[in-house]
Amino acid sequence: MKSQLIRLLELLATGLIFILPQHWISRLTYRLVRIETPAIKNAIIRLYTTLFKLDMSEVVEPDPLAYPSMNALFTRALKPEARPLPDDPDMLVAPADGVISEFGSIANTLMIQAKGHYYSHDLLLGGNADLNRPFNDGLFATVYLSPRDYHRFHMPFSGRLTDMIYIPGRLHSVSLMTTRTIPEIFTRNERVACFFDTDAGRMAVVLVGAINVAAIETVWAGLITPPPGKAVRHTHYDEPIELKRGEELGRFNMGSTVIVLMEGERWEWLDGLETYSDIRMGEGLAKVR
Repeated sequence: MKSQLIRLLELLATGLIFILPQHWISRLTYRLVRIETPAIKNAIIRLYTTLFKLDMSEVVEPDPLAYPSMNALFTRALKPEARPLPDDPDMLVAPADGVISEFGSIANTLMIQAKGHYYSHDLLLGGNADLNRPFNDGLFATVYLSPRDYHRFHMPFSGRLTDMIYIPGRLHSVSLMTTRTIPEIFTRNERVACFFDTDAGRMAVVLVGAINVAAIETVWAGLITPPPGKAVRHTHYDEPIELKRGEELGRFNMGSTVIVLMEGERWEWLDGLETYSDIRMGEGLAKVR
């Protein structure tokens, strides 16, 4: 009975999410979190830190009120030693702090979103067959960032950026609840897919937008959204941009999801990896066989 009630409440919450003006709310958030008037920004920061308990012991500036805006606190920098990388250069690492919502093998093109829900990497990555084909029967990991997490994301494996695709869409919440209740949520939402050549094959890193994730930016392109787009935008880099494992890729506002896809069967998951477990950027996910 209790589980049925929870399921009903989840479905009601999901229905509300569908009817909300998601882009309007997110653009309002974009403006609010950039207010630098001390009295206003300090009130917003106090509310935020009351709702979400932040670990400020690992950041460069530990005083929340010292940040010039709420957005600056969202995208706070960590101390250099806070996220050490594994010594093994052939290890794939988590791109962000968060929760591993799913990981596993890609069955031809199908990936698991949550129990009973699957989606296609073709749709996730923007529908370019030549770019998507290497990930058939590869592997993937999905990391969900909550509003209290560190909001910068990093390279999971050293590689050379060759393409970036912006894919327009909705801004559904991507919380662990909504991934259980909204089918194909990651292919419905606005997102940015980044494609890399690596020494272990092709890699894609997908940055999924969500309600209140009022900006997605990368270190090479700057702010990608907002403004939201109405058409797919594909950028090919004739001179690939090289990024090392652990280097910053970009940043979100609030929380969202990063999905990593790797080519082929050269990889094996590390022992002890579990869904719904906490992970921090730089911790190991898989290694080259």
